Amino acid sequence: MTTAKTSATGIWQPFAFVDYRLLWGATMAGSLVTWFRIFGTSQWLLEATGSAAVVGIIGVIQLIMQIPALLWGGTLADRLDRKRLMLWANAGTFVVMVLFGVLSHVGALTETLVFCGIAFTAVSQMFASPARSALVPRVVPEQYLLAAASSDNAWSNVAAVVAPLLFAAIAAAFGLQVVFYCAAALGLFAMGLPQLIRASGKPDVADQPPGSQLAETWEGLRYVGRHPILPGLFLLDTGITVASFYREILPVLALGLFAGGASATGMLGAANSAGAIIGSVVAALFAGWRAKGMLVLYASFIFGFCMFGMGMANTLWLGMAMIALLGASDAVTVAVRQTTVMLTTPDHMRGRAFAIMILAAQTANNIGTIWVGVWAEAIGAANTMILGGYISVIATALIGWWWKPIRTFRSN
Repeated sequence: MTTAKTSATGIWQPFAFVDYRLLWGATMAGSLVTWFRIFGTSQWLLEATGSAAVVGIIGVIQLIMQIPALLWGGTLADRLDRKRLMLWANAGTFVVMVLFGVLSHVGALTETLVFCGIAFTAVSQMFASPARSALVPRVVPEQYLLAAASSDNAWSNVAAVVAPLLFAAIAAAFGLQVVFYCAAALGLFAMGLPQLIRASGKPDVADQPPGSQLAETWEGLRYVGRHPILPGLFLLDTGITVASFYREILPVLALGLFAGGASATGMLGAANSAGAIIGSVVAALFAGWRAKGMLVLYASFIFGFCMFGMGMANTLWLGMAMIALLGASDAVTVAVRQTTVMLTTPDHMRGRAFAIMILAAQTANNIGTIWVGVWAEAIGAANTMILGGYISVIATALIGWWWKPIRTFRSN
């Protein structure tokens, strides 16, 4: 374990450790690569076909590819050197981005090749994610894990704000092929920085009997299913997210709630990301609060009540305030879930536990997008937000009452 003395507070605590700084750098580079790939391929397909439906196929491909990739990636993260796994996973993305850049430059890029590249990078990025998460307890001491999870969440939102601006500037000035080349260059950092980490990337598997990949994946599912806390936390997140996932349909909410267009959508999105950053900072301030289970329940209740506020907001500025609070409260729950996995899961299971957590969250996001979209069409955006508030509050109350280990969970 890396050691260091620090008087820093909040999300800056983990940066006192060199290994964390290296992992953070790789994570930020990887996040920018992901956004550049998403924006670049979407823009290329739209310009090449003029069809929004063709662009929408990206979501279908990612969903199909990421589910098995996450489960397999979690298993690999518990059997292979996690630093080496990040190297090869990011190397795959690097190669695809280079090919996209070259083929785009010479006019040989096709829809089929773009879709194949999207499928491949969806898999490679899902291999890197569990390995990266499982490395965090190796690079910071246990008392700083909540601060590290909060920092990760805050910086992922910073990347979500910065990446679109960088993409727009690069694409407007130099074209999409340069966007792909820049993504490839960033991929080199995502590949190389983890290799400089001094802490071992090899999982603790000495006492684990060898088994097939399928058997090990099933073992991870059984472990999470029998865990006293994780199923309740994942179920709580799923119940709330399915009823209230608004990020993918912000244009619908901007129009339905505030009669706004693209500018209103952008303002709501920026407010949500800003709130998530603030919420991550707040979560880090609670690192010393032992009742982590109650913290996630309180944050979930706040989220539900803010959904009411979002549904009743009658001005864009009030809507921005409400959606910022939604982002902040959600950031607290994300940080606590990640910290709980780190604290309560043995090292040889962390990759699979993180993979299942990510899988549950992404599945809930996709179902939530459909749910909110359908109800917004049927009963209006405002009523959909209010309905989501009711469901979120009720789900939090029921799961908090039924799943006692969440209420009683304490950490050092």
